[in-house]
Amino acid sequence: MSGNGLVTRVSVFSTAETTRRLPAVIEQRGLTVFARIDHAKNAASVNMPLRPTELTIFGAARGGTPLMQERQTSGLDLPLKVLVWEDASGKTMLTYNDPAWIAERHGLGNASATAVAAMMAMLDAVTREAVG
Repeated sequence: MSGNGLVTRVSVFSTAETTRRLPAVIEQRGLTVFARIDHAKNAASVNMPLRPTELTIFGAARGGTPLMQERQTSGLDLPLKVLVWEDASGKTMLTYNDPAWIAERHGLGNASATAVAAMMAMLDAVTREAVG
């Protein structure tokens, strides 16, 4: 994690393959993909260039609710989001907010610590599988 709470991984796959793999991995773990936002496609619709950039929004009520029960403002950062993007050199990157940073940002404590730890483990496993 960097100082701004972001975790970034480099994918061994193309951006298209990584964006295909990510929702499949998420759903295999019993989580719900709520939305996928293709920022590059939206940029193209207004004639603005943008390298491939897609946001996947996903989660499960069982995982996020404990955080919101402790501090409802954590709902600003839930459900979870993962951004797959292509950098200027053509590498495929995957970035997400570290759940520990979300907990710190919202002043979460012991009441949701188990849920935060589970989110951290799940995001680590999902993103590692998605990027190969």
